[in-house]
Amino acid sequence: MIDKLMARYRNDYLSLFLRLFTYLCAGITICVLVFLLAYILIMGIPNITLDQFAWTYTAENVSMLPAIVNTVIMTFFALLIALPLGIFSAIYLVEYAKKGSKLVILVRLTTETLSGIPSIVYGLFGFLLFVLFFGWGYSILAGAFTMAIMILPLIMRTTEEALKAVPDSFREGSFGLGAGKVRTVFRVVLPLAVPGIAAGVILGIGRIVGETAALIYTAGTVAGIPEGLLNSGRTLAIHMYALLSEGLYIKQAYATAVVLLAMVVGINFLSGYISKKLTKGM
Repeated sequence: MIDKLMARYRNDYLSLFLRLFTYLCAGITICVLVFLLAYILIMGIPNITLDQFAWTYTAENVSMLPAIVNTVIMTFFALLIALPLGIFSAIYLVEYAKKGSKLVILVRLTTETLSGIPSIVYGLFGFLLFVLFFGWGYSILAGAFTMAIMILPLIMRTTEEALKAVPDSFREGSFGLGAGKVRTVFRVVLPLAVPGIAAGVILGIGRIVGETAALIYTAGTVAGIPEGLLNSGRTLAIHMYALLSEGLYIKQAYATAVVLLAMVVGINFLSGYISKKLTKGM
């Protein structure tokens, strides 16, 4: 293979170096990923027991099932808040707002700025606003609103780019057939942008599932299934962090890492499957 590359780039050594450097970076990335996955699986799978999936958490079983339920609830309500706001905001920016207007520039600058803010800052903001000012206390609702604010810029930007990727010829063809602006957007443009929007949703889910700092300050760390949205509850990532920080349940923490990994992979595959079904249906 090296001989073929040398013959192909005989007069362009810079391109050869860049191509080999690209292969090297890709190989290092793959090796790091494989090492992390293998380490988590080897350390975690032998420590998984049925007691860890009991409905009630105790100091004996260190059950992660309440944390799994809380993670699903948190993800559902955060997406329920962030998806409509993010998608409709992106539709306005791309389809309705005047291109180059100061409002569009301001909104895009704001979303890009919000994307770079550390999660701990979101946690402190959610703590001051939702926990203290609104009086919700440490609760699932406070955590869901905080996570919705965190993933909102991500969903807005990915939806906006997905809408921009739709060729203008589709819009012009729809207008030529007599369709109005609303029908064109929701029946022509938006269905074609579903794969891009789904990618943003998957990234948002991954951030929610793996978040700890922001949720510690808003959702709390109670190891149980909350009776309502205004009750505290820990997610799976916080559960793993709590076990490691206590230092008494290291093996259970590794087992939790395996379940968290499987949960993220499962959610990604499920989101991709739903996205393909929606695209075919439209």
